[in-house]
Amino acid sequence: MPNETLSKHLFHWENQPMKWTMRLRVALYLAQALDYCSSKGRALYHDLNAYRILFDQDANPRLSCFGLMKNSRDGKSYSTNLAFTPPEYLRTGRVTPESVVYSFGTLLLDLLSGKHIPPSHALDLIRGKNFLMLMDSCLEGHFSNDDGTELVRLASRCLQYEARERPNAKSLVSALAPLQKETEVPSYILMGIPHGTQSPKQTMLLTPLGEACSRLDLTAIHQILEKVGYKDDEGIANELSFQMWTDQIQETLNCKKHGDAAFRTKDFNTAIDCYTQFIDGGTMVSPTVFARRSLCYLISDMPQQALGDTMQAQALSPEWPTAFYLQAATLFSLGMDSDAQETLKDGTYLEAKNH
Repeated sequence: MPNETLSKHLFHWENQPMKWTMRLRVALYLAQALDYCSSKGRALYHDLNAYRILFDQDANPRLSCFGLMKNSRDGKSYSTNLAFTPPEYLRTGRVTPESVVYSFGTLLLDLLSGKHIPPSHALDLIRGKNFLMLMDSCLEGHFSNDDGTELVRLASRCLQYEARERPNAKSLVSALAPLQKETEVPSYILMGIPHGTQSPKQTMLLTPLGEACSRLDLTAIHQILEKVGYKDDEGIANELSFQMWTDQIQETLNCKKHGDAAFRTKDFNTAIDCYTQFIDGGTMVSPTVFARRSLCYLISDMPQQALGDTMQAQALSPEWPTAFYLQAATLFSLGMDSDAQETLKDGTYLEAKNH
């Protein structure tokens, strides 16, 4: 998909914020995609988020196949900040069609606010009839109160604590279809994206990690990740501080410790196993663990799994250049050079911005 992700256009836009009309279109296309998947017996989708929605050559939104699951045993962990995880998943560890609708509700909040707002905070604002505080300030004057109210109401229905009280995918389509505006205007015009032309190549001054990823120099990438350690995890909100210290938490930390030891000695299969146990424990989140496991997958000739881990790292830390650099490396390994170059550019931009 040549026009990047919803996350890029919604959270990290450069030229113009996403228009209200386009946000409504994204919501409808996504609902239609989920309804289609349901009709084909694929109602389950693992960790639906703004990185899983891509834009095609006409700038129409498309649902990535990365999250599709055959059944609720396909995935053991949502692997995101627990504040955004469906409540029944925390209880049962199972993904259900209702869990997917909950995640769709979090995406509606993203579209409304232009930010990644925890559902609990959003629901407090909605209950207090302060829904205008949810709205992206860039949208002021560009939507009617009726449309805004309707989208907020739909989001709150999707985020109901009891799974049975949420709408299904077909109901989402029925609710969103009447809200569509400017249906005759192509998406690339609404998005302000040039149509039918390639973006000009830009010369990039790459950091050592960016350079190593551009060359797919896995040895150099390993050395850099080992040297940097976990300092980039600082500021990532963990649920650990809200929980009692238990043997399970200690066991989860031990898995990370053993994974780090294996990573250091280049025992990559053991590192994958240990990091997977840490991630599946679901107690803590760490973009660095996903970054390290993605490199282990790359070295083990498993680029699709590596790409999935870089996407999870981006979801946890949307402005972390390392996640973008590693995603570029996985894309190069898959032969997707033009996408890899664009991702390198994103990583370079974020690194310059962060400094």
